[in-house]
Amino acid sequence: MIVIVGLIVVLGAVLAGFSMAGGAVGSLIHPSEFVTIGGASMGALIVMSPKKVLVDLIKGVIQAVKGTPYKKALYVDLFKLIYSLARLARRDGPIALDSHVSAPAESPIFQQYPRILANHHVRDFLCNSLATVMDGKSDPAQLMAALEEEIKVIEREHHAAVGALAKTADALPGFGIVAAVLGIVVTMQAIGGPAEEIGHKVGAALVGTFLGILLSYGFFAPLAGRMEMMGEAELVFFRAIASAVVAIGEGASPSDVVQRARRSVSTDCRPDQNEIKQILAEVKT
Repeated sequence: MIVIVGLIVVLGAVLAGFSMAGGAVGSLIHPSEFVTIGGASMGALIVMSPKKVLVDLIKGVIQAVKGTPYKKALYVDLFKLIYSLARLARRDGPIALDSHVSAPAESPIFQQYPRILANHHVRDFLCNSLATVMDGKSDPAQLMAALEEEIKVIEREHHAAVGALAKTADALPGFGIVAAVLGIVVTMQAIGGPAEEIGHKVGAALVGTFLGILLSYGFFAPLAGRMEMMGEAELVFFRAIASAVVAIGEGASPSDVVQRARRSVSTDCRPDQNEIKQILAEVKT
């Protein structure tokens, strides 16, 4: 929602300033300019992006508008979940996690935290990481290195979608110039006509440059920046999971598992010590 509000503010400020200067908002509406700039930018995006990048980009833009799910409430659910799993592994051994990790949707522990269960990226990463612990094939250093490699893959795929949107934003002013040049060509064809008609066509041509710059710096570039920050929030969440999984593999106490995951959380989402005590007490009861 905050993204929509921000974009409305950008557009509103531009139109308000134009109106205050005596301009008519209707003079900025030229469908041909929208078709030229929109079609050219869409074509360039399709040319430079594989199918997966396009799909990730669409999902990323939708998520940017909806807002990040990696907030304090999700971290609280994560801490409760890993505390429950760590207690089970400490009591009955890592093999006791098998039924929960292999079928999380049917696990009574996972079912208590529907937000974690519904996020398939988090669910799959957590379950796959715990499966490695159950195999007992990796020491803590090797396990952390393996999890970091998985996180780097996620980061690389996210940056590919953000990069495609950022490159499109960089290209939009150029497409605006293309639309403006086409408008000037049309104007030259009517150079012998009335001055009012020539003025209208010149104005339409200049709107192309205006739209290209506005869409680039006012819409596409901010969206790319928003997606980048949301990707960073996702990576922080995954690194908290990695820290917890490594702690479980080392045989750390359940409370220490939570504390080690908590240390990697950003300050705006990190529960304080009193909140951690309350979280653990809720799980115990």
